[in-house]
Amino acid sequence: MPFSLSALGRSTGVTRPRREPDGKAGVYVSGADLVSLEAAVRGPGLWARQPGRQLLAGRHESHMRGRGLSFEELREYTPGDDIRSMDWRVTARAGKPFVRVFTEEKDRPALIVVDQRMNMFFGSRRSMKSVAAAQAAALAAWRVLSVGDRVGGVVFNDRKLTQIRPHRSRAAVIDFLNTIVEQNTALHAQVEDPRGHAQLNAALRVVASQAAHDHLVIVISDFDGHDAETRDMLLQLTMSNDVLAVLVYDPFLLQLPERGEMVVSGGTLQAELPFGRSDVRGRITEFAQGRGRELLSWQRELGLPMMVVSAAEEVLPQLRRMMAELSWHSRGR
Repeated sequence: MPFSLSALGRSTGVTRPRREPDGKAGVYVSGADLVSLEAAVRGPGLWARQPGRQLLAGRHESHMRGRGLSFEELREYTPGDDIRSMDWRVTARAGKPFVRVFTEEKDRPALIVVDQRMNMFFGSRRSMKSVAAAQAAALAAWRVLSVGDRVGGVVFNDRKLTQIRPHRSRAAVIDFLNTIVEQNTALHAQVEDPRGHAQLNAALRVVASQAAHDHLVIVISDFDGHDAETRDMLLQLTMSNDVLAVLVYDPFLLQLPERGEMVVSGGTLQAELPFGRSDVRGRITEFAQGRGRELLSWQRELGLPMMVVSAAEEVLPQLRRMMAELSWHSRGR
């Protein structure tokens, strides 16, 4: 059985997620925490609209031949263009046919997939991965709603999967966030036998059955348990939808301490990792780096944008920075 780092057991020389007097900050989220993030998406500071390319721009611009809402460009006629879009004045002046191209806005429902399995219940510094995932999902949901699109999704843990149909209302977003909170606060270190490896694919199957075309699909997970089926389903989704992967990680495996030990668990089985041994540190680091390279290769192989979010840092600034980078690369296409 694969082992996943969890909050179980003892650790020497390893920091823990921050805790406030209630003992929950950084370990769990509350509905109030996620609702408060609504203010962060207002104004131009987060994910400002970029014409035609911005993934979270809401009602997206689709290139249509013929009459639309706004003029985009004038270009030479090509076979297949709608004759009704012909600009006869320019055609007469140029001596060859030209057409006017317009854009129109299309509704694009968003489906946000949120991983709250036991593999996400680990954090070495600022927060658990499960908390970072919840915050990223809330920011995405509020952003999508703020630009007028419907929001829904799938929230899953090791044994439960909850589907929320897309709706365009603040109450619907709050219901979605409450579902995340319910599964987030159910996480605890004494889970006897988490068997959630198949749940990621199960969640993607639910999304695939709903997102036939023109959806925005955001998958927020550490992608633990991914396999060839995961890759194939993501590829299929990208063919007719906009898909964004948010890879949540904790830097602990990439910055291992040179002393101390930690107990890791795969459910009923546990093992102690002695960090004082260089061979142990080397194998763990090699595993973590190899897995990261594999996941990031999906960007190139599938054309799947992937944002990497560290649970050891505040989520909002990371998303702002990476969305700005995505916008920059898109403008260069």
